[in-house]
Amino acid sequence: MLNFFSRLIVNKTSSLSFDKPLYVLAPLAGFTDLPFRSVVKKFGADLTVSEMISSNALVHGSKKTFHMLEKSANEDPYSVQIAGASIEIVKEAVEVLNDQEGIDVIDLNSGCPVPKVVSHGSGSALLNDLKLYGEIIKTIKDTSTKEYTSVKMRLGFETKNHVEIAKIIEDNGADFLAVHGRTRAGKFNAEVDYDAIAEIKNSVNIPVIANGDINTYEKANWVLEYTGADGVMIGRGAVGAPWIFHQLKTSSNEIDLGLKRDIILEHFDQMVNFYGERGVIIFRKHIHTYSKGYRGASKLRQDVNTLTDPNVFRNLLNEFFTNSKLA
Repeated sequence: MLNFFSRLIVNKTSSLSFDKPLYVLAPLAGFTDLPFRSVVKKFGADLTVSEMISSNALVHGSKKTFHMLEKSANEDPYSVQIAGASIEIVKEAVEVLNDQEGIDVIDLNSGCPVPKVVSHGSGSALLNDLKLYGEIIKTIKDTSTKEYTSVKMRLGFETKNHVEIAKIIEDNGADFLAVHGRTRAGKFNAEVDYDAIAEIKNSVNIPVIANGDINTYEKANWVLEYTGADGVMIGRGAVGAPWIFHQLKTSSNEIDLGLKRDIILEHFDQMVNFYGERGVIIFRKHIHTYSKGYRGASKLRQDVNTLTDPNVFRNLLNEFFTNSKLA
């Protein structure tokens, strides 16, 4: 294992390293856009991943898709996650990404359980055809000019065959993998099987990132110790609490309310910078999670739902998170 890590780190241009636990922001549709990624990167995440990108959309030159590819200046290293079910289309998509600067990792999604993705044979549907699955991974590895190839997997489609899946990922050239500890059938509600993640870790010789229901500083540390994983990937647990990465980086469960305010305002500023005035409206959904547990949260949520002016909105946020206390 040490030989692999040495090979992974030598002659690198990015800062991706597995010599200590890696803290990764998971791709999460509608939330892990450029503004949110830039915030968690600034406050502690080691690796950020784009929202899931359709290989078909890349190949067909979708302007919206290329906008989703954009990264913040501080996102180094940066991973782009693609979904696809056709070897030819995935190859073309990777060739498109090869022409985009600032990407360090191309990640294959084989975990998304959403019906509209699965119905096209993408996401977790790939786990139903392991021969095709392996060929797609190998195609990405052989075609990509980026530094790393990675895969996000689940434990299986209907039932678990997680070790078999992980070995296919390794055998076809992936540099590391992330495991969501549920089957596709388990969606997002079944209990996460951390034993299965540990079994994967003990079965392959590439780094393994644990994912699934990691929503607190304590839980992240427990998962690392219990599974032996090389890092944790946090998605829903970071929504409304992006400071979890700061806690992990500083090895402290304490988080100052002033720092929370600064992170929230930074997120708002980045939303306006990226989306323009539309960012104000989009940011409303984040207030529902950011204000949870604060006195007066209900009134704040009502107030922001009528605001569109960025300056007025920001002043209200600053006043609330400066003066309001936890309930």
